[in-house]
Amino acid sequence: MKRGRLRVLLGAAPGVGKTYTMLEEGTRLRSEGVDVVVAVVETHGRRATSALVGDLEVVPRRTVGHRGVALDELDLEAVLARAPQLALVDELAHTNAPGSAHEKRWQDVETLLDAGIDVVSTVNVQHVDSLTDVVERITGATQRETVPDAVLRSADQVELVDLAPQALRDRLAEGVVYPADRVDAALSNYFRLGNLTALRELALLWLADEVDSALKAYRDEHGIDSTWDARERVVVALTGGPEGETLIRRGARIAARSSGGELVAVHVSAQDGLRQGAPGALAAQRALVEKLGGTYHQVVGSDVPRALVDFARGVNASQLVIGVSRRGRLAAALTGPGIGSTVIRESGRIDVHIVTHASAGRDRVLPRLGGALSRRRVVAGFVLALVAGPLLTALLAGHRSEDGIAGTVLVFQLLVVVVAVTGGVWPALLAALLSGVTLDLFFIAPIYQLTIAEPLHLAALVLYVLNAAIVSYVVDQAARRSRAAARALAETELLATVAGSVLRGQDALQALIGRTREALGMTRVRVVQGGVELGEARLVEDGRPAGSPEQTTTSIAAGTDATLELTGPELQAADRRLLDVVAAQVEAALEHSELSRAAGQVAPLAEVDRMRSALLAAVGHDLRRPLAAATAAVSGLRQTDVTWSDADRDELLSTAHESLDSLSTLVTDLLDVSRVQAGALAVTTTDVDLDEVVLGALDELGLGPADVELALRATVPPVRADAVLLQRVVVNLLDNALRHSPPDASVRISTSAFGDRVELRVVDRGPGVPVERRDEIMVAFQRLGDTDNGTGLGLGLALSKGFVEAMGGTLALDDTPGGGLTMVVGLPVVPGPCDADRVRSAT
Repeated sequence: MKRGRLRVLLGAAPGVGKTYTMLEEGTRLRSEGVDVVVAVVETHGRRATSALVGDLEVVPRRTVGHRGVALDELDLEAVLARAPQLALVDELAHTNAPGSAHEKRWQDVETLLDAGIDVVSTVNVQHVDSLTDVVERITGATQRETVPDAVLRSADQVELVDLAPQALRDRLAEGVVYPADRVDAALSNYFRLGNLTALRELALLWLADEVDSALKAYRDEHGIDSTWDARERVVVALTGGPEGETLIRRGARIAARSSGGELVAVHVSAQDGLRQGAPGALAAQRALVEKLGGTYHQVVGSDVPRALVDFARGVNASQLVIGVSRRGRLAAALTGPGIGSTVIRESGRIDVHIVTHASAGRDRVLPRLGGALSRRRVVAGFVLALVAGPLLTALLAGHRSEDGIAGTVLVFQLLVVVVAVTGGVWPALLAALLSGVTLDLFFIAPIYQLTIAEPLHLAALVLYVLNAAIVSYVVDQAARRSRAAARALAETELLATVAGSVLRGQDALQALIGRTREALGMTRVRVVQGGVELGEARLVEDGRPAGSPEQTTTSIAAGTDATLELTGPELQAADRRLLDVVAAQVEAALEHSELSRAAGQVAPLAEVDRMRSALLAAVGHDLRRPLAAATAAVSGLRQTDVTWSDADRDELLSTAHESLDSLSTLVTDLLDVSRVQAGALAVTTTDVDLDEVVLGALDELGLGPADVELALRATVPPVRADAVLLQRVVVNLLDNALRHSPPDASVRISTSAFGDRVELRVVDRGPGVPVERRDEIMVAFQRLGDTDNGTGLGLGLALSKGFVEAMGGTLALDDTPGGGLTMVVGLPVVPGPCDADRVRSAT
């Protein structure tokens, strides 16, 4: 019998629409004549999903009793007896009730497939066996129901049912996913925006890996060797040399530019084992590759370029990163093209990046202005004059004749010009003298005798020397101008880099000294002011600061009591001219830093002044009122010319008592605010039961069941907190919620556990607070635009936030689904040996 086909709908989280999509597909196939049955579907009370079952045939479930509870499970035997073409089986990771034919539902699906029945099923990414540990780190929730990866990878088709995280949260807030009593806890726990985003990425990457595996199998099956750039895959070639780290990091940056890019490092060793990189360097580079999320491979091959290209094609690489050759020009000329040239020629459609890997900053050193031509070019000119002259003589000596002397002279004259272009004046003069002597000895009669019988020969020698001098002078001047232009460009780049660093908000001083060290080739540059080092840039080689005994230290004044110190090679005059500009920039940077520091010191003073003004304004009204009432009541009682009845006396005493009590509360709040701001708040944390704290707050406010809706979970563990401060927090939050809630809507208090945290939520149905203004209401003396000074000093939320943070918790504001504000207090769970199990049961 032909095995059935399995199609799996993968989702990032509950509520993205997997079951809905499955039922839609079943309805579509049924309309096309396919025999479809619903083997099992979990609608979770969602009306839209339940309505979609429609006219689809539903196989009745079987009822299994377990510990006195009736459980409805998939009736496998009934589905097999019905033998449809397609069965819809929801929740592939479900664990069957004891006594069922199989422990897991995916095993039931395997039986249906073996019977030739096609199956469409659903699963969330958190149930994929290989991802459960990652999901637990993201969400804090342990998944007990899983599906082996092999089952999913063996499916004929895996599709992602995708929904943007914020769209899913909106659906949740609208009550589409869960009942209203579970919405608050879900939004603040598992369905946090960060959690949903990470789960979505996890699902996309898992499916991308599955697609990549299918693509590789297809290419192998059909013998396709050419690269298909379906995914950016960067191969980095390592030799074990010091450039390896630079190449790896460059390859990692290239791979990171595209979503899902992969980094692959490879080292080619010789078949005879003679060509082998430094083992220690390769081990360190392998560790770096794995740290950056890449993979390391080692292959054997006698032809390095061919082995690299073959490996890159084998892994379907799109880009290949290699280092620039470390050979000199002479070695390259003698041994032919290097590995890089061969790799480029053989790579085909693979992009090849050749990366320079000089020591840090050496490729950015300013050109020296000393000699017009480098010592290397001068030496090359002398070598050319000494080697090329004898070679030309040996070549032309066999063809000498009186008629061909003019051509011979021109050839040697060309040699003089070439030497002048290569090495400058002195090599050209040597070449001219040797050429004159050679012509006289080997080409002008009498042969092999150095004689000047005619003035014309002496004139020719003089012309040779003059010609060499003129050409070498032109070359020297061109070289000088070229170096001057290169240095001017480098100086401009240095100043532009520094200016750009400042404009981008970077540390101007550090940017200055770092770029100066690189530009001048120094091993160390630092700024010292008043004996204190303000910044330093140092060249590091092999993990240690570089330096040598021959280096010198140069100091340049950079403002008041500040010095710019440079350690390294001796500076030239042009370098010192540039340093004057750098020193001025350093002085400006120090001045800007001093001004910024002064501005930073003024800002707290301005804030204190604002707080003082707000405090005086509040005291001018909020404290005067209870004081005036208490003073009037007491003064009235002390009057001897008035006879008060017992009722009047009690009323005056009650007024005085309430006023003084209100005054005491205000003064206590003000003292607490000052302690919080000074960091002197005394906190004593113990194991606290949230239920007791909430009930104490209700008693303090005189609230009953008709005023507040309680949703306190019995499974929530104790928290580490100060019971007195926590009760004051709950009182403040409740008072604020009651004040802003409409009369016909009650305030709701709920508790829940999530990972190692417990959350207490105070939910109101008031007007809410705009996101951009939520930070304002957490500041002391802020009442969110209230003009009624009778509402208090505006200290409640500021105190609550300070109290909660002092206890190691957090106070956050969130929207209430349907309108309103939800205040969330997060506190740490009391640690204990059974804490993990207790938290899991609570969630």
